[in-house]
Amino acid sequence: MSSNGIRRPGTGTTDVVVIGAGHSGLAMSAWLSAHSVDHVVLERGEIANSWRHERWDSLRLLTPNWQARLPDYHYAGDDPDGFMGSADVAQFITRYAGFIGATVRTGTAVRSVSPYGTGYHVCTEQRGWRCRAVVMANGAHGIAQVPALAAQLPGPVRSLSAKDYRNPGRLDDAGVLVVGASATGLQLADEIAASGRAVTLAVGEHIRMPRSYRGRDIQWWLTQAGILDQRFDQVDDLVRARRVPSPQLVGAARTLDLNALTARGVRIVGRLVGLDGSAAHFSGALRNECAMADLKLARMLDNFDALVARGPLEVRGAPERLEATRVEETPRLALDLVKQRIGTVLWATGFRPDYSWLQMPVFDPRGRLRHHGGFVAPGLYALGLNFMRRRKSSFIHGAEDDVRDLGSHLVGWLKESPARRAAARMEMRAGI
Repeated sequence: MSSNGIRRPGTGTTDVVVIGAGHSGLAMSAWLSAHSVDHVVLERGEIANSWRHERWDSLRLLTPNWQARLPDYHYAGDDPDGFMGSADVAQFITRYAGFIGATVRTGTAVRSVSPYGTGYHVCTEQRGWRCRAVVMANGAHGIAQVPALAAQLPGPVRSLSAKDYRNPGRLDDAGVLVVGASATGLQLADEIAASGRAVTLAVGEHIRMPRSYRGRDIQWWLTQAGILDQRFDQVDDLVRARRVPSPQLVGAARTLDLNALTARGVRIVGRLVGLDGSAAHFSGALRNECAMADLKLARMLDNFDALVARGPLEVRGAPERLEATRVEETPRLALDLVKQRIGTVLWATGFRPDYSWLQMPVFDPRGRLRHHGGFVAPGLYALGLNFMRRRKSSFIHGAEDDVRDLGSHLVGWLKESPARRAAARMEMRAGI
């Protein structure tokens, strides 16, 4: 029995413990194997578990199939311009695990990670591991970020997170208030409205983006412009950059924006700012938020056009611009949820990783993991976080470059002497 009361039935040793058998964890496993590093991959469920069990039914990747790649492995199907659904992604990742010959301990949930000597002790219900390094690749979407005011919803109104939503058929036969208008909120509002339910969408800051421009998918443009490869140490305000909303995209060959939702009958209101009994109150800044999103979109497309003018790029059409976002002259500022028969408030307000098992002082006052491009502490690394090392870090194809960077550092770290590792640990403690 450990000092924190967790039973340790048996303890093994290895050089590295990788937590999570999604695309990032498996890519790191491939790197470690290629460099003859002894390691174990721990997965709380199945390989690609979150894609199998924690996504809504109709979800599709926002990136086209041609962009799906991992180290030495890429999409090889007959629909490169299509978009994989959750089951397809799970199959893609599982096949990659077979391709690299990964040995994964499934059904092995981590209960604690704590310092041990110059390394770490990783404890699960089955056993423990003493190791010199830990890679946390358990994903950026472990916990839905539901605001505290959800507890103030009136009794008849159901509160549901985007992580728990599956399909409209599981909702009450009543109206729905979707809170949040980034990629998730936009898609769910569209799907639920298509089921015949009355939908209200609460909109705050958002990034408007077309699915394609001048005959090319928007991801092609973001790649050509170097935006997805922009590094974390190349931006002035990294905290701000990491909190930028995900763009309003859908995994299909069509543009989905607020205008498309309005045409479907979705009611657009401002950001939800409070609840008073059954009354929901919204910000009066909706018109400004939409105008700002339109302005940023226009600037982005102007930059793409300038990119074409500077060099030979194979585009397939002339410049074009989307219609400005249509907003009512006086958007609604309040809504009585009960009188308007709102049966569900669906929180599409973002996600955060789950590090509840990490027993180290490596969090900021708001509970967010402190890291420098994925380096958390000596011998402790993170993978797959939003804009972790590059803007593409949270995408499947972003794992390749990040794993190369962190994997190279990790292999070097393992070659350090015990004295150097102990000194690094002391330096970290002194800086906390």
